[in-house]
Amino acid sequence: MNRQIVHIDEELCNGCGACVTPCAEGAIQLVNGKARVLREELCDGAGFCLGVCPTGALRIETREATAFDEHAAEALMAQRGKTYIAQTCHVCGVGEDSRVLLPCRKEGQSLWVCTRCLPVLIHG
Repeated sequence: MNRQIVHIDEELCNGCGACVTPCAEGAIQLVNGKARVLREELCDGAGFCLGVCPTGALRIETREATAFDEHAAEALMAQRGKTYIAQTCHVCGVGEDSRVLLPCRKEGQSLWVCTRCLPVLIHG
């Protein structure tokens, strides 16, 4: 089946692992110092990993891939438990436990902004 899936450019990947944490489903892992999509069926193609890559090594592509397996992803997430680093809004400092956070880029940095501060960034 053709679907959207994350592609990692090995030449651009510096092995920092920043993309591993936002991949809640566990599709991306570090192998021999490089990020890899190890299990295509765990990649939902949402792309939350893209915004945190400092080298631009990740992109979404549409290609032949195994269908996304939501049940396998949920089982793996339940098995791993909380595996993410809690983020905060770069404007007000509020965490994701209080408000929805969205990824954003500013001056070459990957940051997070809460839904309360986003309108101010958009409208000034």
